[in-house]
Amino acid sequence: MVRGTVTMLGTGTSHGVPMIGCACATCRSSDPRDRRLRPSIYVDVPERARILVDTATDLRQQALEHRLSRVDAVLFTHAHADHILGLDDLRSFNTLQGAAIPCYGNREALEAIRRQFSYVFEAPLQEGGGVPQLSTHEVAGPFAIGGVRIVPVPLWHGKLPILGFRFGNFAYLTDCNRIPDEAWTLVDGVDILVLDALRDTPHETHFTLAEAVAASERIAPRRTYFTHMTHDLPHAQTNARLPAGVELAYDGLVFDIEVHAA
Repeated sequence: MVRGTVTMLGTGTSHGVPMIGCACATCRSSDPRDRRLRPSIYVDVPERARILVDTATDLRQQALEHRLSRVDAVLFTHAHADHILGLDDLRSFNTLQGAAIPCYGNREALEAIRRQFSYVFEAPLQEGGGVPQLSTHEVAGPFAIGGVRIVPVPLWHGKLPILGFRFGNFAYLTDCNRIPDEAWTLVDGVDILVLDALRDTPHETHFTLAEAVAASERIAPRRTYFTHMTHDLPHAQTNARLPAGVELAYDGLVFDIEVHAA
């Protein structure tokens, strides 16, 4: 096992928190943990790989806030706007690194990204400030980046098949409302879990807080962090009603993980 860290770059929904035009208590909160950018994480395994999961809409801001200077690969959970619209900012990492960045996802995600960012994958009429230099790789099973083993975890986001990812003793399962039978064994034994928990009221494509708690109890990690929260879940008040070992993540949270060397 090799040690690394995970930084929660964003823990909000597609609207972010505060939400535009909203004057609710969470959106007006002075608690910095109630400020949530769009969802993404950064996995740093020193001397092996620095991996970005999703290019969230707020990628530029996240990269500046956390002084990110390298991205060896991008993993896409799926191709909804809040998870991909920062893709153009990968250009900065191309410039820093002098190389194309490999991007991984399932077929549905990669096809949608190629359509959404056709100027990246088709010859542009005029480059202007340049375009991201990327290579795409369809995920069909476990794979490795920089000697770090990654296990894709199939999930359902409503009717859309998406991916979670397991890195050794850590699993990241965002934007899901169902974990299929074949996926439970893939997250068996994880020590740290980050899991989708949108709000208290039901939603057709996301776990509610109660559903996320139930899934966490079945997986039984040592620590569970919830992500992709709306402004309906104020940080401190929500944590006060969660079971021991379960809490809301927040932007800027950093924790240690152990990954398998490949």
